[in-house]
Amino acid sequence: MPRIQLTLPTDKAAGVFADFVRAWHTKDSFILDFSAYMEPAMRDEAADDIVQQSAVVSRVRIPPAQVFELMKALEQQLSAWESENKS
Repeated sequence: MPRIQLTLPTDKAAGVFADFVRAWHTKDSFILDFSAYMEPAMRDEAADDIVQQSAVVSRVRIPPAQVFELMKALEQQLSAWESENKS
């Protein structure tokens, strides 16, 4: 596998905040929709549930083969975070 050198454009350096991510797939890709809450959650009396309005701030499409690498990287980072933040 080739070594990948990433370039981070200045306008992307701050990133975007997301409260929620929805994952779904098509035949050719996995899609991650990151969203941010728009307003406080409200009760929908007619449906007897709570509704949280959220807007997609970024959509990321990745090929199926890359999903395994993403899962490994997330596991490694989560383990490191847990080790660093033990109380």
